[in-house]
Amino acid sequence: MQEMEFFDPSGSPVESREAALAAVEPQAAAKTACIELHNGVVTFTINVNFDPNTYPFLVTGGTITAGICGAPWAVTGGSLGNSLRIDATRQGAGSCANTIIILGETLGGAQNPPSWRGTYGFDGASTSFQHTTLFRGYNPC
Repeated sequence: MQEMEFFDPSGSPVESREAALAAVEPQAAAKTACIELHNGVVTFTINVNFDPNTYPFLVTGGTITAGICGAPWAVTGGSLGNSLRIDATRQGAGSCANTIIILGETLGGAQNPPSWRGTYGFDGASTSFQHTTLFRGYNPC
């Protein structure tokens, strides 16, 4: 009978199953994506910080930096995947709305470029305005 071999997550041999599992440490959520919301009248530039170890990707923070009244806005949560949800709170000055909810879904299958269509709204609403949001890449905008 062949003796069982054990490996850590990188493929290096280890002594036991316990040693292989002990080598598994949670990864820090350290990815940023650039997305742009378009509705025909406005364009919001959004940097989204997310946890790459989950799917759909859990949004952990970010900023809406342009195109929205009272910018910058702090992204406070949401998710990126086949569906999109972005929650944010205004940080800038002005007599603007205080919160935004952006919702979207992909059209199914592989899209090029990756994007979502849906609705967004302010101060508790999420269906006031239609949008298309484009994925611009895994770098800050």
